[in-house]
Amino acid sequence: MKNIVVLVSGSGTNLQRIIDCIECGEIPNAQISLVIADRECFGLERAKKYGIAVHIIPRGKNFSFELKETIPENTDLIVLAGFLSILNKEFCESFNGKIINIHPSLLPKFGGKGMWGHHVHEAVLEAKEKESGATVHYVTSGIDEGEIILQNSFPLAENETVETLAQKIHQTEFEIFPKAIKIVLNKM
Repeated sequence: MKNIVVLVSGSGTNLQRIIDCIECGEIPNAQISLVIADRECFGLERAKKYGIAVHIIPRGKNFSFELKETIPENTDLIVLAGFLSILNKEFCESFNGKIINIHPSLLPKFGGKGMWGHHVHEAVLEAKEKESGATVHYVTSGIDEGEIILQNSFPLAENETVETLAQKIHQTEFEIFPKAIKIVLNKM
């Protein structure tokens, strides 16, 4: 059984998707052993509903150190699911190849500092892109620079808005996140 730790900052819809995929066997031989948040958020309530242990580490100077101390030794994979805090170089190197993230664009486009949520969607529309999508990638000390595990794209409509793009991205994330987790776990 592979142990997954999920890091969240918000409502936890991707966390819920992972929980559902583990329960139905789409992600086999895995369990979420801990959910960690950097603030109070609904993602913690989702975890508690399923009896998953939760922990809050407020953002601050020692955040990455405290996070490293909190991750159980038997953790196989750390999944960033709507997690907004930046992990320092030492943390990323300690868990090299064991941390993945989902990003709401077709990386390497529209990644990096400040590129999250609606900021990404606005940038995509302002650049008059013909397509967008989501990317699951390994986490390194460079923001959104890690090796791509899985990507999926779709064409943009002529009348696309930030809101309609966000909905399409979220659906794409739901499709590829469980597949990417399964790919990574199967390599372990």
